[in-house]
Amino acid sequence: MSKDLRFNLEDVSQIIIGSFALAIPISFSEEAWRLSETLPFFNLSLLLLLSFCFLGFYTFQSIFQGAVKHRLFAFVFRVFIAYLIATVVVFLILLAIDKLPLIDETVIAIKRIIVISMPASMGAIIVDGFDKE
Repeated sequence: MSKDLRFNLEDVSQIIIGSFALAIPISFSEEAWRLSETLPFFNLSLLLLLSFCFLGFYTFQSIFQGAVKHRLFAFVFRVFIAYLIATVVVFLILLAIDKLPLIDETVIAIKRIIVISMPASMGAIIVDGFDKE
């Protein structure tokens, strides 16, 4: 059981690579930029909720194989850390390509990060789960 509770540098690197793999093509997409400009708050919230639901479901089934009862903290931690790392990766990519208007249009910048973080976080958790089985 203690092996399942570990979260190490290998896990972090897998999450970074997985999120990077899906964030790159989407971050370069003008459709994602425009969607983030027009998406209403309700839909943005729904997208964020769906991100955590899908991350949780995949983590529950693939990484923890349904055995979460005695490892609830590790489960919740892995879901949130995967989303957080994916968000940081998206932030850095958008910053690098000059599509993160933090100062001028902060709300749009945050919306862009949330929109692109959904697929990036899914890529992150999938790659993280490859060696867990």
